[in-house]
Amino acid sequence: MQITSLTIKNYKAFQNITINNMPRFCVFVGANGTGKSTLFDVFGFLRDSLKNNVRQSLQVRGGFKEVITREHEDEDICFEVKFRMKILDKERLVTYVLKIGLENNKPIIKREMLRYKRGSQGSPFHFLDFKNGQGFAITNEEDFDKTDEELTREQQILDAADTLAIKGLGQFQRFKAASAFRLLIENWHVSDFHISAARGSKDAGYAEHLSTTGDNLPLVAQYIYENHKDIFDDILNKMKQRVPGVSKVEAKETDDGRLILKFQDQSFHDPFIARYVSDGTIKMFAYLVLLHDPHPHPLLCVEEPENQLYPLLLQELAEEFEAYTRSEGQVFVSTHSPDFLNAVDLNNIFWLEKHEGITKVYRASEQELLKNLCQEGDLPGYLWQQGLFGGIVPK
Repeated sequence: MQITSLTIKNYKAFQNITINNMPRFCVFVGANGTGKSTLFDVFGFLRDSLKNNVRQSLQVRGGFKEVITREHEDEDICFEVKFRMKILDKERLVTYVLKIGLENNKPIIKREMLRYKRGSQGSPFHFLDFKNGQGFAITNEEDFDKTDEELTREQQILDAADTLAIKGLGQFQRFKAASAFRLLIENWHVSDFHISAARGSKDAGYAEHLSTTGDNLPLVAQYIYENHKDIFDDILNKMKQRVPGVSKVEAKETDDGRLILKFQDQSFHDPFIARYVSDGTIKMFAYLVLLHDPHPHPLLCVEEPENQLYPLLLQELAEEFEAYTRSEGQVFVSTHSPDFLNAVDLNNIFWLEKHEGITKVYRASEQELLKNLCQEGDLPGYLWQQGLFGGIVPK
């Protein structure tokens, strides 16, 4: 499953943007405040709406009037996500549309729709279509031998007009596309590691996936070591290659029942606890744990991975992100690092610019000058550093 297109209307600084032909590995650059974190928050908003409802998702972000683009308060917030997925062994382009507006000063879902083509000809068919809390879903969407008129429409009335239809319907396997999109949003993960949180001790417990800040790193390392030893050995081998001297990493339980990470330097007899290991060592280990998750996230968003990392390691980290996408995952990264960009293909790079409060998104490979310079051997990071990406120089 892969997101191929994203349209956002009236969501904060994104008044109207569309990103088409999105690769599995996307890198976003732009000055501070242009909206890189807001772009990632679109998926956070959808997940919060799925977990709770649209009203609560808006409330935690300041309410509808704070979220909707300035001077467009009388319009609707709209999202359109296009993604490719296999249905009956054939890859299909599925479109999910969500439109949110105000009614009697309360946020409601004006339209929620999921559609895709049943055959090679004709218009996309609506398999889920809801307006203001009621609508229908097709229960036999895999019966491709039946005509559109013969498909079974199941009428539904939702508990409230601010509840997503895919929240309930996506739990049932007979709604294939709705179920797949629900899983994508539920298992979306944003990574914004905080070194101080990741290097601390943790109460002994259990965790299979890293948290956003990485504060449960010892627990996840222990889980992978005990349940997926081959994966842990792979992580350790890569640590040895990327951080000179590291020969062993283990999660140890202290006498008071807490868990700490210990890093063995081959030059010394006793290991160092994480508190006394460099920021870069901790961060590289955390990223390797994240990217070697035994049950990888379908969509991973990583904010500024270059912080605390030695510049020469950034090329290898970019390669790790790209490798993650080969197992059907998708990775979005925001960065300010020319060194990181130098390891990324121009076709994978997008930059954000804000003018008069509104953000636009551009694809680097669609700019003739950048394309020609890279074909001549220039690297994207150096071109970004020279201000050739929209005239903005990284700070």
